[in-house]
Amino acid sequence: MIKIAVTGAAGRMGGRIITAVKDAEGLELGGAAERPGHPMAGQDAGLAAGCGDLGVAIVDDLEKALANADVLIDFTFPEVTLTNAAVCARMGKKMVIGSTGFTPEQKAQFQKIAADIPVVLAPNMSVGVNACFKLLKETAKILGDGFDVEIVELHHNKKKDSPSGTAVRMGEVVAEALGRDYNEVANYHREGMCGERSKEEIGMQTVRGGDIVGEHTVYFIGMGERIEISHRAMSRDMFARGAVRAAEWLDSQQAGIYDMQDVLGLR
Repeated sequence: MIKIAVTGAAGRMGGRIITAVKDAEGLELGGAAERPGHPMAGQDAGLAAGCGDLGVAIVDDLEKALANADVLIDFTFPEVTLTNAAVCARMGKKMVIGSTGFTPEQKAQFQKIAADIPVVLAPNMSVGVNACFKLLKETAKILGDGFDVEIVELHHNKKKDSPSGTAVRMGEVVAEALGRDYNEVANYHREGMCGERSKEEIGMQTVRGGDIVGEHTVYFIGMGERIEISHRAMSRDMFARGAVRAAEWLDSQQAGIYDMQDVLGLR
């Protein structure tokens, strides 16, 4: 039995992960953590998630939450996740990270942490989105430089990072397939007399509003034809299920950084 600890246990995503752990074969909730002083500390994590009494209280101390766990699933924020990763490394706990918005410097810090523990770090845990990554790579290789590439992503009005980590990863996948440096060709802003579109650039457009869980579309636009590869998330459950799948897979892995392409065998 693999025991899972969940951060942000009282939040919407934390609740869906706790429910997914409860429903999964071979997994059980071993710990649930929230920020220090959280008003729901002391409450049963299962009751807070709406999936019944699990006998695991939400605590505001990560080390206590990890004491009876093998893997931590973390969907918080970059700075918090880095702090939590240092705790996991010190305690020898594996980690699944679904947080987004990491800077290149923060990603480099994870490389050091992953020398001691196995970590799955992915901008999107959805199986469907990761299938899209594979399709985007192959499509870009086939089409080559003859098509312009534009990426549009939509999310709810509470999302803090922009563009989404998933949209950035889609841009990176396409750029790598076309032999380009994403950081040099990504175009996040067009306004006024900005000139003609360059052949190499990858346009990144962001929409925020309402309760949109997440939508991503990559446009390959040629002369007289257009290919669109889209993914629409209907609920947060798919991210939770993907994270649980990653935790199961991670149980038998050695120290290092992995992503969902590794988990799903799509390399």
